[in-house]
Amino acid sequence: MNDRSVRPPQRVRVTSPRMVARPRPAERSATREIDEQTDVGEVYMTALLRSQLRPGLALLAVVLFGLGGLPVLFLLLPEVAAYPVGPVTVAWLILGVAVFPALFAAAWWHVRTAERVERDFTEILRRR
Repeated sequence: MNDRSVRPPQRVRVTSPRMVARPRPAERSATREIDEQTDVGEVYMTALLRSQLRPGLALLAVVLFGLGGLPVLFLLLPEVAAYPVGPVTVAWLILGVAVFPALFAAAWWHVRTAERVERDFTEILRRR
């Protein structure tokens, strides 16, 4: 037998028996729900905003009471406020120098917390 007389095997098409089955409805992703502003997307966004609002309000309360409490402290303890440290008083030293690192630390904490909340939110959307 020569090579020309041997025929290659015929191709056979294999299909799933479910090809005629009804197609599934398209699954809506969470990001699509948010983009299209559906009720489910609104629930996701409300949850994200509330999760970010809690640490923001907590930080606001700490900063307001911390900075707002300093004048009250200086009124209650005038001898501490008037105590000289070099050419300035303790009150000026606290208000002019110590407040800024505290505000920086508070802002740093808030940014890290907001990033963590957003990371968790993104992870929830990926799992859906």
